[in-house]
Amino acid sequence: MSSLPDEQRSPAAPVAGTVTMAKALNQGLRAAMEAAPRVIVLGEAVGKLGGVFRVTDGLQKDFGEQRVLDTPLSESGIIGTAIGLAIRGFRPVCEIQFDGFVFPGFDQIVSQLAKMHYRSQGRLRMPVVVRIPFGGGIGAVEHHSESPESYFAHTPGLKVVACSNPVDAYWMIQQAIVSDDPVFFFEPKRRYWDKAELDQDATPAPLFTSRVLRTGSTATVLGYGPMVRTCLDAAAAGETDGHQLEVIDLRTLSPLDLDPVFGSVRRTGRLVVVAEAPGESSLAAEVAARVQQECFYSLEAPVLRVTGYDTPYPPSKCEDDYLPDLDRVLDAVERSLAW
Repeated sequence: MSSLPDEQRSPAAPVAGTVTMAKALNQGLRAAMEAAPRVIVLGEAVGKLGGVFRVTDGLQKDFGEQRVLDTPLSESGIIGTAIGLAIRGFRPVCEIQFDGFVFPGFDQIVSQLAKMHYRSQGRLRMPVVVRIPFGGGIGAVEHHSESPESYFAHTPGLKVVACSNPVDAYWMIQQAIVSDDPVFFFEPKRRYWDKAELDQDATPAPLFTSRVLRTGSTATVLGYGPMVRTCLDAAAAGETDGHQLEVIDLRTLSPLDLDPVFGSVRRTGRLVVVAEAPGESSLAAEVAARVQQECFYSLEAPVLRVTGYDTPYPPSKCEDDYLPDLDRVLDAVERSLAW
């Protein structure tokens, strides 16, 4: 395998047409592998099967078993192997099959992956991407519907992002792969089948930035990953009551890019943060604290959070009662406006 070409090149142009998020990720991985021979994909059943959600479908056939590796059922082994590959100059992309399976690899992640660059005084780069399908809403069994993003956003040395739509998924996976830092790439599994048009001439937003998706003046509603569509649906429904909700996709969870959020809150005076993860010690709590600190004199009401409950994820028959939905978001908006 040859040396990696210019690592900071612009990502390859997207494939035109309407695609699902799963297909967009597949095409993004393919573009990254075509651009850089040292990009390697590894994980449980990512090769011949193409992954549980078929995100890696066809990659082993086209790039071979040396670049798309089926691994044993060992998340610690997957992460440890990726660390070794990164030390040797490769850019591994790990797939953790489901969110709840990442914890056996937690020691490798926190003790090794996050610290190796600093421990080596900058001599070793860790260009490892860890893809994690996360969140609920698919009726899965235990350990298949977690929201563990706060663990990794809390860990110095790791960067954490979450895509919410096919266009972002296509660009962001390529941008994550060319990053020299370890990037945890969270994919909302219940949005894998959402579709969008990929524009060949689009200029992608930088990876570690948040973005205003819909402008408004009544209140700001912020979400990431699977909750972005819920926020947009709530904004559309809120129009019937005369509410003009501004919707922001956080996109980057660590580092946080809150300047667009601060600007929005200074205009609207109100903020509702929406996330599937439990609210205690969460990213939603961190965003609320920083907005209160920076926008105190602009706030017309306390920052409110709409999150999952502080319990283990429930059985699938109960998940509709656990997950934030349109009604809970609009209720929070009404409570904010009541101040």
